[in-house]
Amino acid sequence: MKFLSSLMFGVAICFASATTFAAPTSTLLKTELVRYDNVQIEVNSQGTGPVIVMLPSLGRSGRDYDEVAGYLQAQGFRVIRPEPRGIGLSKGPMENLSIHDFARDVAAVVEHESKDPIVVVGHAWGNFAARMLAADRPDLVRGVVIAAASAGKVPPGSTEKPINAEMRQAIDGAGDMSLPEEQRLIYLRKAFFAPGNDPRVWLDGWHQATHDAQGHARNTTPVDEYFGAGNAPILDLQGEADTVAPRRFSGVLKSMLGDRVQVEVLKNSGHAMAPEQPKAMADAIAKFARAQYAQ
Repeated sequence: MKFLSSLMFGVAICFASATTFAAPTSTLLKTELVRYDNVQIEVNSQGTGPVIVMLPSLGRSGRDYDEVAGYLQAQGFRVIRPEPRGIGLSKGPMENLSIHDFARDVAAVVEHESKDPIVVVGHAWGNFAARMLAADRPDLVRGVVIAAASAGKVPPGSTEKPINAEMRQAIDGAGDMSLPEEQRLIYLRKAFFAPGNDPRVWLDGWHQATHDAQGHARNTTPVDEYFGAGNAPILDLQGEADTVAPRRFSGVLKSMLGDRVQVEVLKNSGHAMAPEQPKAMADAIAKFARAQYAQ
């Protein structure tokens, strides 16, 4: 019996170690379609528990966050990733869209998924849709995480634009498949990745029609319509080396919205964030989400 007890203890230790250190996976990913009017949204989901909805960057898929979602699932969350129109099986009108339209797509997914308000994460361009969802449908949102996000405004007295022309060229050029790979790598390093981080992981995965539709929406939707994210609590998750949302603008949301905004900075992270620091990104999101669900 003593030998058996020792054996079972050893097995338990091995299992605990494997559970603690195993890399997260998306092997249990479920895909379904949510439809309303003439719009169809592909939704990838995994896990059980409190819901976190993740919205991707400009012209990119929610599958960029496979590793982040795996870590969140391992921490007891259900992760929902709707694909923007034009990506995967998501489709609908693509002309003359506003950020309200993209937020409406997310609202349909949330209503399909949950009867209770959720935490929404918007990375880069996705932060506009996340904040708009909170503004347009406060009944659906208990907290907003904006990750590597341009606030859309600059500090009072500044004459700069939130994103200048040179950086806009790098952002758009990174996903321009007509350009030589070496030029695109230059743009990826400049706009998206911290020094020393490998930008090649984002050479693929760009969707031009979605990029164009989202760009039009950003350019034509007044910032004040989504800036404050309604009255939701906000985690402003910043990359230490982000050149698109640079440190000199890092206090804009906090200064204008006050105590509703928490700020956390991820080291060795640029604008891409998820492929650079997936564990740190997931941990910050999980901590914020647990606090919102505890209220």
